[in-house]
Formats: sequence, C-alpha cells, structure tokens
Amino acid sequence: MAVRIAIIGFGVVGQGLVEIMRDKGEILRQQDGLDIQIVAVCDTVKGSVYHPQGLDAKLLLQAIQSTGSLDSYPESAGLVRGRDSVSTIRDTDADVIVEATWTNLETGEPAITHIRTAFHAGKHVVTSNKGPVALAYKELKSLADAGGLLWGIEGTVMSGTPALRLGTTALAGCTIQAVRGILNGTTNFILTRMEDGATYTEALAEAQRLGYAEADPTADVEGYDALGKLLILAAVVFDHPITAHQVSRQGITHLTPQDIQHARAQGKRWKLIAELQRTDDGVQARVAPQMIDLAHPLAGVSGATNAITYVTDLLGEVTLVGPGAGRRETGFALLSDLLEIHRISA
Repeated sequence: MAVRIAIIGFGVVGQGLVEIMRDKGEILRQQDGLDIQIVAVCDTVKGSVYHPQGLDAKLLLQAIQSTGSLDSYPESAGLVRGRDSVSTIRDTDADVIVEATWTNLETGEPAITHIRTAFHAGKHVVTSNKGPVALAYKELKSLADAGGLLWGIEGTVMSGTPALRLGTTALAGCTIQAVRGILNGTTNFILTRMEDGATYTEALAEAQRLGYAEADPTADVEGYDALGKLLILAAVVFDHPITAHQVSRQGITHLTPQDIQHARAQGKRWKLIAELQRTDDGVQARVAPQMIDLAHPLAGVSGATNAITYVTDLLGEVTLVGPGAGRRETGFALLSDLLEIHRISA
C-alpha cells in the first residue's frame, strides 16, 4: 500500500528527500515494503502542483533544475496548480505531510500552522523544522496523540544521525542524567580550522566559501542554532520543555589563537558544547565554548561533524557521531520518519 505524501517547502531538504526517492524508490519497495507516492508539492516561491494519481520525482527535480519553478512541471490531465500551503495540506488526499519550510526560532511559523492544520485534518507529519518542536512541542504532540497520529521529528537535532531515537528508544530503561553535544557543524568547523592555525576571521571566511556558514553567521557562531536544538532535547528526551530565556548562551566569536594554544597546552580542545543537566529543580541548560579533555570522544569530532553524548545511569556515557546537516542527510531523516510511520501503520 502506498504512503501518499505532500511536501510543503521545496528547498534543499525537500529536494533531498525527492532525490532519494528517485534513486532508491525501487529498493525501498523491495527491501522495506515502502512505496512512497508524492501527490503534492507546495512552495511559496517555486509554486505548487498536485495530482491525485501522483507526481513524478524525476520530473519535479528537472523542473526545479531547469527553471527554478514548478510551473515548468509537465501538464497532464488532472494536474492542479496554484494551491497554497494550507489548502495543499487540508484538501489533498495525502496521508502524510512533509513539512520542510524554513526554520523560524522566534515564532515557529509558518510551520506550526502547517502542522496544526495537518493534525486537525487527520494526517501524519514528518519534519526537519526545528521551530515547531522547540516552541510548541507539547501542544502539537497532544494534538497528534488525540488524533492517533504520528509526528516524525528525527531531523530536527542532528539531521539524519538518529540523536533523538537514541535518547528516546535505544536508551529506554536508562535514566538520562545529562546530555551534551556538538550540535552545530559550522562552529565545529571553525574551531577545527583555528586548531590548524587559522584566525577566527579566516576560518569563518573559509566556512562561508564552502557553504557551511551563511552570509550572516550569527545564528551559528553566537549559539542560537545549538540553543534551539537544546530546547528540542529538553522537551523530547527529558519531557521538560524550557524556553530560550532559560538557556545560558555564549558563542565562539571571542575565542583567539591564544585561547586555542592555551587549551592545547593543557591537553584540551575548544568545542561549542550544548548541555542539559537534570537538577532537583528541573533542567539546567547552557550553550558555551568549553575546553574538552582530548581523551573524551567529543574532543575528537572535527570539521562540520556533529556528536551527542548521553550520560546514563546504566551505561555511563554513550556518544553518537555523525553528520548534522546536508541535503541528502536531512532528506534521509525525513525518509527514516516515513519508514517509521509505515512500520507502525502496517
């Protein structure tokens, strides 16, 4: 039985998922019994297409690559153009909404509205968008549960690396006392290059050239991106939602080559660490550069790679290392959630 999806937002992440479907669709059908059928794609800039009998993944990608617009997707009988996002979610016959719009950590919109609309319409949701999970997890999870619906959010913390499933499923039975991790690849790349002798300014410029850092890198280098991921971990893994105002935050812009050398002399290495700690009063959270002992697994994580360490009562420290961003990596996160919905619903 096909899983019918509507993709809301057709940027890097949405296209990454469709590329995987184009390249591995037959393998997924044979290996996992998962037949994904794209019935709609809607993007505020690129346009909107819907066909109840399904859209062709290859043609969707060709339209974007050739003109940057879904307006060039080939005409066919039954094809509908021009629906807005809410209509696409509410009025098409998709089973699952793939919410892949831009992240807004101030309001969570438009993604919160999209997900709320989907749940009211009786549809499952998968998303890599941090905003709704960081800001409205309790409300949206309650809506999903009330409707017997599933909400896949694996890609919101470490892209396709299963950081959330590790904490919520694989470590079930353990009490997780703390979580700490390298949750932003841009800052880790910059600090790695500073270890190699570059200044902060030089390392940032290189990160921007390679596409790791935005033209305005504030969200990364000042710790806001990592802070948003801490909000998600607090809500999902600790079942203790917190707000951004409850997180102590410091970025890496003040670090100098002298600081790097000082850490090296002590057998340590600077990393931007996002950390949650259970306390008698609830949860303590902070994002800040820390000097990590070279013997710790987090110290060996270099470049744009991410890592997370769960501190547990039964296993001690468990560390997971993997990519935290990327087109196909995040596309895979959405696919893994679709597979989970397929398994549970089968």
